[in-house]
Amino acid sequence: MIAEVPRASCRVLGAVLSAGCLVSGAVPGAMHGAVHRAAAHPAPHPAPHPAPHQTPGTLHSTRHQAPGIRHPDSDRLDVTAKSRAVQPGELVVLTMTAPAGAGHVRVEAFGHDVATFAADDRSWQALVGIDLDVKPGTYPVAIAADSGKLRTTYDLVVKPHRFPTRRLTVDESFVNPPPSERERIEREAKLLEGVWRAPAAERLWTDPFVRPVAEAANSRFGTRSVFNGVARNPHGGADFLSPSGTPIHAPNAGRVALARNLYFSGNTIVIDHGLGLFSMLAHLSAMDVREGDRVSAGEIVGRVGATGRVTGPHLHWAVRASGARVDPLGVLALLGSKE
Repeated sequence: MIAEVPRASCRVLGAVLSAGCLVSGAVPGAMHGAVHRAAAHPAPHPAPHPAPHQTPGTLHSTRHQAPGIRHPDSDRLDVTAKSRAVQPGELVVLTMTAPAGAGHVRVEAFGHDVATFAADDRSWQALVGIDLDVKPGTYPVAIAADSGKLRTTYDLVVKPHRFPTRRLTVDESFVNPPPSERERIEREAKLLEGVWRAPAAERLWTDPFVRPVAEAANSRFGTRSVFNGVARNPHGGADFLSPSGTPIHAPNAGRVALARNLYFSGNTIVIDHGLGLFSMLAHLSAMDVREGDRVSAGEIVGRVGATGRVTGPHLHWAVRASGARVDPLGVLALLGSKE
């Protein structure tokens, strides 16, 4: 059952994200699995074609093996994908196992490079985010190892996801910022874009991800909002209806890339976890860290508040993975503690 909670609302730069929060009894499902094999040579990048509908289920993993170009009987590049679902707004963890001595593994998905990191002496991992705006279809992920001598393509078949839509009539002055604030809004949008484009080149976290607050999320990621008949950007994070002053914990280790007051999101902290993975914590009443600080998983970085364009105290937690907006609860399901 879903109910409207008018006291918790959330907006980010350039668009209002919500005028209230949704309370849902749905709990993200567990994961499921299947195995695939494919040829070694990379396929071209065709335009995505429609895929059948899939309902998110249990955490699923797929395996894909490709023989190497030089010695197909002995050199293999094994690719395993794990995700909560393969849909817009989800995170996919790719694990590539290469022959001994193959060296660094490179990954390209959705038209750009995705950073990889060594899991052990033969395995590498990449965090591939499927952005909220990605259309259903098949998207090839190009993978190369051993200086390009070993190559394969892994197909991500993105299924449709029907996000909820809510239609609200609100005070026009609350929806549209005054002209006097436009310059500030544009400046802060460029500031955030610069943060997303300059991640640390190394992995800054090693521990599992943790919840920033104990309270359950009460607003669904990806919700589409229509205010006064005008469609707004989808909700790009999860909202937690925590009392004002509640300590906020760093979801994982990293460097504080931003800690300042922004027009839409109020007192805002962005933690760079490295390799294109970021956490954004918004609407804080207090910030206990400064830009450039290093934080550890679970460290208190601020307090829940109601700063920015909101109607009540809550925490907005958003995650970016290689530029893609992904559900923080999906990140916890994949990269959080299994206990």
